[in-house]
Amino acid sequence: MKKRRTLVAMLACAAALPMVVFAQNAALYPEREVNMFVNYGAGGNTDVAARGLAKGMEPMLRKPIVIQNKAGAQGTLGVSQLAKQKADGYTFGIVTYSTVAITPHMMKVDYTEKDFDFIAGVGRFKYGVAVRADSPYKTVQDLVDAAKKGKSVFFGAPSAPNNIAMYELGRKTGGKFEQVSYKSGAETVNALLGGHVEVIVQNPSDIIPHVQAGKMRMLASASPMRWTEMPEIPTLKEQGFDVEVDSWVGLAFPKGVDKGVRDKMEKIAMTAINSPETSKIFSLGGLEPVAVNGAEYRKMLVDGHQFMGAAIKAANIPQNN
Repeated sequence: MKKRRTLVAMLACAAALPMVVFAQNAALYPEREVNMFVNYGAGGNTDVAARGLAKGMEPMLRKPIVIQNKAGAQGTLGVSQLAKQKADGYTFGIVTYSTVAITPHMMKVDYTEKDFDFIAGVGRFKYGVAVRADSPYKTVQDLVDAAKKGKSVFFGAPSAPNNIAMYELGRKTGGKFEQVSYKSGAETVNALLGGHVEVIVQNPSDIIPHVQAGKMRMLASASPMRWTEMPEIPTLKEQGFDVEVDSWVGLAFPKGVDKGVRDKMEKIAMTAINSPETSKIFSLGGLEPVAVNGAEYRKMLVDGHQFMGAAIKAANIPQNN
Protein backbone atom coordinates (compact mmCIF):
# COMPACT_ATOMS: atom_id res chain seq x y z
CA MET A 1 0.00 0.00 0.00
CA LYS A 2 2.87 2.27 0.93
CA LYS A 3 4.61 1.54 -2.39
CA ARG A 4 1.43 2.36 -4.26
CA ARG A 5 1.13 5.74 -2.53
CA THR A 6 4.76 6.48 -3.31
CA LEU A 7 4.23 5.63 -6.99
CA VAL A 8 1.14 7.86 -7.20
CA ALA A 9 3.08 10.71 -5.58
CA MET A 10 5.95 10.27 -8.06
CA LEU A 11 3.57 10.30 -11.03
CA ALA A 12 1.89 13.44 -9.71
CA CYS A 13 5.27 15.18 -9.39
CA ALA A 14 6.23 14.12 -12.91
CA ALA A 15 2.97 15.49 -14.31
CA ALA A 16 3.56 18.81 -12.57
CA LEU A 17 7.18 19.11 -13.72
CA PRO A 18 6.45 20.55 -17.22
CA MET A 19 4.29 23.26 -15.62
CA VAL A 20 7.09 24.14 -13.16
CA VAL A 21 9.67 24.36 -15.98
CA PHE A 22 7.15 26.30 -18.06
CA ALA A 23 6.68 28.85 -15.27
CA GLN A 24 10.44 29.12 -14.74
CA ASN A 25 11.04 29.70 -18.45
CA ALA A 26 8.57 32.57 -18.52
CA ALA A 27 9.94 34.09 -15.31
CA LEU A 28 13.56 34.00 -16.49
CA TYR A 29 12.86 34.97 -20.10
CA PRO A 30 14.74 36.49 -21.78
CA GLU A 31 18.22 35.52 -20.67
CA ARG A 32 19.92 37.08 -23.70
CA GLU A 33 19.24 39.41 -26.62
CA VAL A 34 16.14 38.82 -28.76
CA ASN A 35 16.03 39.05 -32.57
CA MET A 36 13.23 40.92 -34.30
CA PHE A 37 12.65 40.25 -38.00
CA VAL A 38 11.26 43.21 -39.97
CA ASN A 39 9.83 42.20 -43.32
CA TYR A 40 10.58 45.48 -45.09
CA GLY A 41 13.73 47.51 -45.68
CA ALA A 42 15.38 49.99 -43.34
CA GLY A 43 13.88 53.47 -43.26
CA GLY A 44 10.37 52.58 -44.40
CA ASN A 45 7.18 53.06 -42.37
CA THR A 46 7.17 49.50 -41.02
CA ASP A 47 10.85 49.61 -40.10
CA VAL A 48 10.51 52.96 -38.29
CA ALA A 49 7.52 51.66 -36.32
CA ALA A 50 9.28 48.37 -35.50
CA ARG A 51 12.38 50.14 -34.20
CA GLY A 52 10.25 52.50 -32.11
CA LEU A 53 8.34 49.58 -30.64
CA ALA A 54 11.55 47.65 -29.92
CA LYS A 55 12.94 50.67 -28.08
CA GLY A 56 9.77 50.80 -25.99
CA MET A 57 9.92 47.07 -25.20
CA GLU A 58 13.60 46.84 -24.23
CA PRO A 59 13.32 48.40 -20.74
CA MET A 60 10.67 45.82 -19.81
CA LEU A 61 12.58 42.91 -21.37
CA ARG A 62 15.83 44.13 -19.79
CA LYS A 63 17.65 42.79 -22.82
CA PRO A 64 18.42 44.27 -26.26
CA ILE A 65 16.19 43.67 -29.28
CA VAL A 66 18.29 43.26 -32.43
CA ILE A 67 16.50 44.38 -35.59
CA GLN A 68 17.07 42.22 -38.67
CA ASN A 69 15.58 43.57 -41.89
CA LYS A 70 14.39 40.73 -44.15
CA ALA A 71 12.97 42.61 -47.12
CA GLY A 72 11.75 41.13 -50.37
CA ALA A 73 8.86 39.49 -52.22
CA GLN A 74 6.38 42.22 -51.24
CA GLY A 75 7.06 41.70 -47.54
CA THR A 76 6.52 37.93 -47.62
CA LEU A 77 10.20 36.91 -47.51
CA GLY A 78 10.70 38.02 -43.91
CA VAL A 79 7.45 36.40 -42.82
CA SER A 80 8.45 33.15 -44.53
CA GLN A 81 11.86 33.17 -42.84
CA LEU A 82 10.30 33.91 -39.45
CA ALA A 83 8.05 30.84 -39.73
CA LYS A 84 11.14 28.65 -40.13
CA GLN A 85 13.03 29.90 -37.06
CA LYS A 86 13.50 27.90 -33.88
CA ALA A 87 10.53 28.39 -31.54
CA ASP A 88 12.65 29.19 -28.49
CA GLY A 89 11.30 32.69 -27.88
CA TYR A 90 14.45 34.42 -29.07
CA THR A 91 13.23 35.31 -32.54
CA PHE A 92 9.99 37.15 -33.20
CA GLY A 93 9.01 39.54 -35.92
CA ILE A 94 6.62 41.70 -37.84
CA VAL A 95 3.74 39.89 -39.52
CA THR A 96 1.54 42.36 -41.36
CA TYR A 97 -2.10 41.98 -42.33
CA SER A 98 -1.23 42.28 -46.00
CA THR A 99 1.29 39.41 -45.95
CA VAL A 100 -1.27 36.97 -44.48
CA ALA A 101 -4.70 38.22 -45.57
CA ILE A 102 -3.97 39.80 -48.97
CA THR A 103 -0.74 38.81 -50.72
CA PRO A 104 -1.30 35.01 -50.53
CA HIS A 105 -4.26 35.51 -52.91
CA MET A 106 -1.95 37.17 -55.42
CA MET A 107 1.27 35.14 -55.24
CA LYS A 108 2.48 31.84 -53.85
CA VAL A 109 3.75 31.84 -50.26
CA ASP A 110 4.93 28.95 -48.11
CA TYR A 111 3.20 29.87 -44.86
CA THR A 112 -0.25 30.50 -43.35
CA GLU A 113 -1.40 32.06 -40.10
CA LYS A 114 -1.19 28.57 -38.56
CA ASP A 115 2.63 28.81 -38.68
CA PHE A 116 2.76 31.51 -36.01
CA ASP A 117 2.00 32.22 -32.37
CA PHE A 118 0.72 35.79 -32.52
CA ILE A 119 1.84 38.22 -29.85
CA ALA A 120 -0.27 41.30 -30.60
CA GLY A 121 -1.51 43.72 -33.21
CA VAL A 122 0.21 47.03 -32.60
CA GLY A 123 -0.69 49.48 -35.36
CA ARG A 124 -2.90 50.35 -38.28
CA PHE A 125 -1.58 51.62 -41.59
CA LYS A 126 -3.22 54.65 -43.17
CA TYR A 127 -3.78 55.12 -46.90
CA GLY A 128 -4.69 58.22 -48.88
CA VAL A 129 -5.61 59.02 -52.47
CA ALA A 130 -3.44 61.82 -53.84
CA VAL A 131 -2.79 63.64 -57.14
CA ARG A 132 -0.36 66.36 -58.17
CA ALA A 133 -1.25 69.86 -57.06
CA ASP A 134 -1.66 70.93 -60.69
CA SER A 135 -3.87 67.94 -61.56
CA PRO A 136 -7.21 68.64 -63.25
CA TYR A 137 -8.78 66.19 -60.78
CA LYS A 138 -10.03 68.20 -57.83
CA THR A 139 -12.19 65.46 -56.32
CA VAL A 140 -12.51 61.67 -56.35
CA GLN A 141 -15.60 62.13 -58.48
CA ASP A 142 -13.44 63.90 -61.09
CA LEU A 143 -11.18 60.83 -61.18
CA VAL A 144 -14.13 58.50 -61.57
CA ASP A 145 -15.70 60.62 -64.32
CA ALA A 146 -12.41 60.58 -66.26
CA ALA A 147 -12.04 56.81 -65.80
CA LYS A 148 -15.56 56.24 -67.16
CA LYS A 149 -14.92 58.07 -70.42
CA GLY A 150 -13.17 55.08 -72.01
CA LYS A 151 -9.58 56.13 -71.42
CA SER A 152 -7.73 54.55 -68.50
CA VAL A 153 -6.60 56.63 -65.55
CA PHE A 154 -3.14 55.36 -64.59
CA PHE A 155 -2.28 54.97 -60.92
CA GLY A 156 1.01 54.06 -59.28
CA ALA A 157 1.36 51.48 -56.51
CA PRO A 158 4.14 49.24 -55.19
CA SER A 159 1.89 46.34 -54.17
CA ALA A 160 -1.23 45.34 -52.29
CA PRO A 161 -3.06 46.70 -50.41
CA ASN A 162 -2.34 50.10 -52.00
CA ASN A 163 -3.60 49.02 -55.41
CA ILE A 164 -6.81 47.46 -54.09
CA ALA A 165 -8.43 50.84 -53.47
CA MET A 166 -8.23 51.91 -57.11
CA TYR A 167 -9.25 48.51 -58.48
CA GLU A 168 -12.26 48.48 -56.15
CA LEU A 169 -13.12 52.07 -57.06
CA GLY A 170 -13.13 51.06 -60.71
CA ARG A 171 -15.18 47.93 -60.11
CA LYS A 172 -17.85 49.72 -58.12
CA THR A 173 -18.16 52.77 -60.37
CA GLY A 174 -17.49 51.34 -63.83
CA GLY A 175 -14.33 53.40 -64.20
CA LYS A 176 -11.15 52.05 -65.80
CA PHE A 177 -8.07 52.38 -63.60
CA GLU A 178 -4.80 50.81 -64.71
CA GLN A 179 -1.83 50.13 -62.44
CA VAL A 180 1.80 51.00 -63.06
CA SER A 181 3.89 49.01 -60.56
CA TYR A 182 6.88 50.37 -58.64
CA LYS A 183 9.29 48.81 -56.18
CA SER A 184 8.67 51.20 -53.29
CA GLY A 185 6.57 54.04 -51.98
CA ALA A 186 9.38 56.48 -52.80
CA GLU A 187 9.43 55.39 -56.46
CA THR A 188 5.65 55.66 -56.59
CA VAL A 189 5.74 59.22 -55.25
CA ASN A 190 8.44 60.21 -57.75
CA ALA A 191 6.35 58.76 -60.57
CA LEU A 192 3.40 60.94 -59.58
CA LEU A 193 5.49 64.08 -59.20
CA GLY A 194 7.19 63.34 -62.52
CA GLY A 195 3.89 63.01 -64.33
CA HIS A 196 4.24 59.31 -65.13
CA VAL A 197 0.99 58.41 -63.32
CA GLU A 198 -2.08 60.45 -62.46
CA VAL A 199 -2.93 59.26 -58.96
CA ILE A 200 -1.41 57.22 -56.11
CA VAL A 201 -2.63 55.57 -52.91
CA GLN A 202 0.10 55.93 -50.30
CA ASN A 203 0.84 56.46 -46.62
CA PRO A 204 1.04 59.75 -44.67
CA SER A 205 4.84 59.96 -44.82
CA ASP A 206 4.65 59.68 -48.62
CA ILE A 207 1.94 62.30 -49.04
CA ILE A 208 1.90 64.88 -46.25
CA PRO A 209 5.35 66.48 -46.90
CA HIS A 210 4.41 67.04 -50.56
CA VAL A 211 0.99 68.42 -49.66
CA GLN A 212 2.68 70.83 -47.26
CA ALA A 213 5.17 71.78 -50.00
CA GLY A 214 2.32 72.51 -52.41
CA LYS A 215 3.21 69.66 -54.78
CA MET A 216 0.34 67.27 -54.05
CA ARG A 217 -3.36 67.36 -53.30
CA MET A 218 -4.97 64.68 -51.14
CA LEU A 219 -8.46 63.78 -52.31
CA ALA A 220 -9.54 61.21 -49.74
CA SER A 221 -8.53 58.88 -46.96
CA ALA A 222 -8.75 55.36 -48.36
CA SER A 223 -8.72 53.99 -44.80
CA PRO A 224 -11.82 53.30 -42.70
CA MET A 225 -11.06 56.47 -40.72
CA ARG A 226 -9.88 60.00 -41.44
CA TRP A 227 -6.22 60.77 -40.90
CA THR A 228 -5.42 62.50 -37.62
CA GLU A 229 -2.83 64.55 -39.55
CA MET A 230 -5.40 65.82 -42.08
CA PRO A 231 -8.80 65.48 -40.39
CA GLU A 232 -10.48 67.80 -42.87
CA ILE A 233 -10.08 65.24 -45.69
CA PRO A 234 -13.04 62.81 -45.75
CA THR A 235 -12.81 59.09 -46.39
CA LEU A 236 -13.86 57.50 -49.68
CA LYS A 237 -16.95 56.12 -47.96
CA GLU A 238 -17.88 59.54 -46.63
CA GLN A 239 -17.72 60.78 -50.22
CA GLY A 240 -20.18 58.13 -51.36
CA PHE A 241 -17.77 55.44 -52.62
CA ASP A 242 -18.05 52.07 -50.90
CA VAL A 243 -14.30 51.47 -50.86
CA GLU A 244 -11.77 51.25 -48.04
CA VAL A 245 -8.35 49.72 -47.46
CA ASP A 246 -7.33 48.44 -44.06
CA SER A 247 -4.04 46.89 -43.01
CA TRP A 248 -2.29 46.27 -39.72
CA VAL A 249 1.16 45.60 -38.36
CA GLY A 250 1.52 42.91 -35.71
CA LEU A 251 4.05 40.71 -33.94
CA ALA A 252 4.44 36.94 -33.91
CA PHE A 253 6.70 34.09 -32.86
CA PRO A 254 7.25 30.98 -34.95
CA LYS A 255 4.68 28.35 -33.95
CA GLY A 256 5.48 26.40 -30.79
CA VAL A 257 6.78 29.01 -28.34
CA ASP A 258 5.97 28.44 -24.66
CA LYS A 259 2.63 30.02 -23.80
CA GLY A 260 4.08 31.79 -20.78
CA VAL A 261 6.77 33.43 -22.94
CA ARG A 262 4.19 34.44 -25.54
CA ASP A 263 1.90 35.87 -22.85
CA LYS A 264 4.79 37.83 -21.35
CA MET A 265 5.70 39.32 -24.73
CA GLU A 266 2.05 40.18 -25.40
CA LYS A 267 1.88 42.19 -22.19
CA ILE A 268 5.19 43.94 -22.92
CA ALA A 269 4.24 44.80 -26.52
CA MET A 270 0.81 46.15 -25.59
CA THR A 271 2.28 48.21 -22.75
CA ALA A 272 4.93 49.63 -25.07
CA ILE A 273 2.52 50.62 -27.86
CA ASN A 274 0.30 52.40 -25.34
CA SER A 275 3.20 54.51 -24.07
CA PRO A 276 3.28 58.15 -25.28
CA GLU A 277 6.84 57.77 -26.62
CA THR A 278 6.11 54.74 -28.81
CA SER A 279 2.74 56.08 -29.92
CA LYS A 280 4.45 59.28 -31.09
CA ILE A 281 6.96 57.33 -33.20
CA PHE A 282 4.14 55.35 -34.82
CA SER A 283 2.19 58.52 -35.58
CA LEU A 284 5.23 60.23 -37.09
CA GLY A 285 5.71 57.15 -39.27
CA GLY A 286 2.14 57.37 -40.53
CA LEU A 287 0.64 54.52 -38.48
CA GLU A 288 -2.22 54.69 -36.02
CA PRO A 289 -0.97 53.13 -32.75
CA VAL A 290 -3.60 50.57 -31.71
CA ALA A 291 -3.11 47.56 -29.45
CA VAL A 292 -5.04 44.29 -29.78
CA ASN A 293 -4.07 41.01 -28.15
CA GLY A 294 -2.64 38.05 -30.02
CA ALA A 295 -5.92 36.12 -30.22
CA GLU A 296 -7.77 39.14 -31.61
CA TYR A 297 -5.04 39.79 -34.15
CA ARG A 298 -5.12 36.17 -35.34
CA LYS A 299 -8.89 36.40 -35.82
CA MET A 300 -8.47 39.63 -37.82
CA LEU A 301 -6.05 37.86 -40.14
CA VAL A 302 -8.24 34.78 -40.58
CA ASP A 303 -11.36 36.86 -41.27
CA GLY A 304 -9.35 39.23 -43.46
CA HIS A 305 -7.99 36.39 -45.57
CA GLN A 306 -11.51 35.29 -46.45
CA PHE A 307 -12.82 38.81 -47.06
CA MET A 308 -9.86 39.98 -49.13
CA GLY A 309 -9.85 36.81 -51.19
CA ALA A 310 -13.41 37.55 -52.33
CA ALA A 311 -12.62 41.24 -52.94
CA ILE A 312 -9.50 40.49 -55.01
CA LYS A 313 -11.34 37.94 -57.12
CA ALA A 314 -14.25 40.32 -57.72
CA ALA A 315 -11.90 43.14 -58.71
CA ASN A 316 -9.95 40.93 -61.16
CA ILE A 317 -6.64 42.09 -59.70
CA PRO A 318 -3.71 40.60 -61.68
CA GLN A 319 -1.94 37.66 -60.06
CA ASN A 320 1.83 37.44 -59.63
CA ASN A 321 2.06 33.63 -59.75
